[in-house]
Amino acid sequence: MTEEESLIAFENTPIRRHFDDATETWYFSIIDVVAVLTESSNPRDYWFKMKVRVKSEDGFQLSTICRQLKLKSSDGKKYATDCANVQGLFRIIQSIPSPKAEPFKQWLAKVGYERIQDMTDPVRSLDRARDYWQQHGRSEKWIQQRMMGQETRNKLTDYWKQHDITKEDEYAILTNIIHQEWTGVSVKMHKNMKGLKTQNLRDHMSEAELIFTALAELSTRQIAESVDATGMVENADAGKKGGNIAKGARLELEQKTGKSVVSGENFLPPAKQQKKITNKGSGSSSEECGVDRA
Repeated sequence: MTEEESLIAFENTPIRRHFDDATETWYFSIIDVVAVLTESSNPRDYWFKMKVRVKSEDGFQLSTICRQLKLKSSDGKKYATDCANVQGLFRIIQSIPSPKAEPFKQWLAKVGYERIQDMTDPVRSLDRARDYWQQHGRSEKWIQQRMMGQETRNKLTDYWKQHDITKEDEYAILTNIIHQEWTGVSVKMHKNMKGLKTQNLRDHMSEAELIFTALAELSTRQIAESVDATGMVENADAGKKGGNIAKGARLELEQKTGKSVVSGENFLPPAKQQKKITNKGSGSSSEECGVDRA
């Protein structure tokens, strides 16, 4: 991801952001958001006092919904910066008395966060995903496999949610455990193999990769259910066992066919076409379909 891609603007004011590959989630600089909404001469001080005020009044620690990520500052260097995903920002905005609060929420919805609306209308998410894949040349067979795999994924994350897995980092760690177990590479390494940046890995998997991912996650859920796995340690163990089942199947298939299941193949346009698209760029990515829950 380039520095240009990590910057967006609200009313001509730049807001820094970072894309987390593991969770496939955008995180925004809270200081930049505070500066936009409050027009404070010292947004860092405002943010510090705001955390104290909210804890005193509501008993809620805003720091619990933040992550510190290194973002590039005006001096060209990167510093640890408080960041939040869109859900976290919605909570933070509630505590900022600003006439720009509502327009800012609407703006957030326009930069790729249809998931907020999809929570109340899941069919909308599925329809948009199918249209997206069709527009990008995916076959009906691939689309069917992708959607079946997503349903398997959703059932697994639903199980995790009901068994003490609550933080995004925990979902990402468990997902990576399963993925690395069956593929032999981490999610990030797999994306690098395919030349992906902010794109959704599953949207660029082959049919075989989708099938084995689904097998690994189906096996993980059924193993977890059989022992009522609860919390990180027990679900991580189930993830390793589930991933290992898919690994065994993958190795057997590779032995029979002489072909690797895990590959660098993707659905990216040719390099020249990518360059033309970048030159036209609006600063936003159209690659996120926004249906994965991790």
